[in-house]
Amino acid sequence: MAWNEPGKGDKDPWGGREDKGPPDIDEVVRKMQRKLSGIFGGGSSDGSEPSGPSNAPVGLGLILLVAFLVWILSGIYIVDPAERGVVLRFGAFNDVTQPGPHWHLPYPIEAVEVVNVEQSRNAEIGYRSTTGRVGSTIHSESLMLTKDENIVDLKIAVQYKIKDAEAYLFNVRNPDLTLRQMTESAVREIVGKSKMDFVLTEGRSAIASSTEVLLQSMLDALETGLIITSVNMQDVQPPEQVQAAFADVVKAREDKERSINQAQAYSNDILPRARGGAFRLVQEAEGYKKQVIAQAEGDTSRFLQVMNEYDKAPAITRERLYIESMESVYTQSQKVMVDVSEGSNNMLYLPLDKMRNTGTMQQDRVNLGNMSTYPSSNSSSSSNSQMPVDARSRGGR
Repeated sequence: MAWNEPGKGDKDPWGGREDKGPPDIDEVVRKMQRKLSGIFGGGSSDGSEPSGPSNAPVGLGLILLVAFLVWILSGIYIVDPAERGVVLRFGAFNDVTQPGPHWHLPYPIEAVEVVNVEQSRNAEIGYRSTTGRVGSTIHSESLMLTKDENIVDLKIAVQYKIKDAEAYLFNVRNPDLTLRQMTESAVREIVGKSKMDFVLTEGRSAIASSTEVLLQSMLDALETGLIITSVNMQDVQPPEQVQAAFADVVKAREDKERSINQAQAYSNDILPRARGGAFRLVQEAEGYKKQVIAQAEGDTSRFLQVMNEYDKAPAITRERLYIESMESVYTQSQKVMVDVSEGSNNMLYLPLDKMRNTGTMQQDRVNLGNMSTYPSSNSSSSSNSQMPVDARSRGGR
């Protein structure tokens, strides 16, 4: 169809549109008003007048009801097992709620602050950690004065938790900062009462435990609602300017301890042996003493017995003593005495080798018998060797 077909005017093939100029602003506003009034029951959407009484209050009430329900439901909240809910009414403390679902009067009447009471918090004194390790050093916090007027560079870490959510939120303005300042104060007090050698060596655990006790008492006094779980001393060193000198001191102390240990080991080795030797000498002396006393008592007893026998029969006793003495003498001699009668032509056969062997065996038996008796046979042989001389001398008179 041609655009200029007769009877169609200046319309285009798609229905034609009269050129009426830009739209009227007032007409647009009126159309929007009619649409809104149709939604709320104020009139029809085609711009006609309302056919009945106005329904505007009903629509407004419905909107207000929905808004009220949303406002009421906004007061529902859930507290996790590791948390506690602190309910504030017009900004003031009202209640502490336990884990689980709860409801409070919606804002602005009440509000809830949820506090995690199981979370382990950390406070670092003297340093700031980076990726779990000791990082930059804060010299204003780490340098501390000891009792003997020396300076140590100390780094300590404190782990703590919240035990009272109400006290944590309302009693102190900034509990975490307060705990950090109290920790520094407590550590300085404990270190100030200790000597430097004690702090650098065996006093680390003692200082940490003392700091924990003192810090907890300070926190309880201010009712901060915090509880200390552990205090760990990360590092303690002399200042950097004197570390070389202190390293020499530590090395000298170690040399001293090593020398003391070596001397103690030598003492533990030599003293028991000396005590054992002394005890052995004492025991030998006691044994020799008992031996001499027993031998003297035996000689005395034997002499008294001989004297008693001599008093009873002097002649027989002298003869017996003489024979025993000669027997003891001849048994040890290699000479053989033979008494040959005059005028005898018989040849005498003497088995000298057997006689000597017999004499030796008898001597051995005598020696064994003397060894089996106590005291020894030397004194008896000496006394016997002396007695025949006396007997002969008395007999020769």
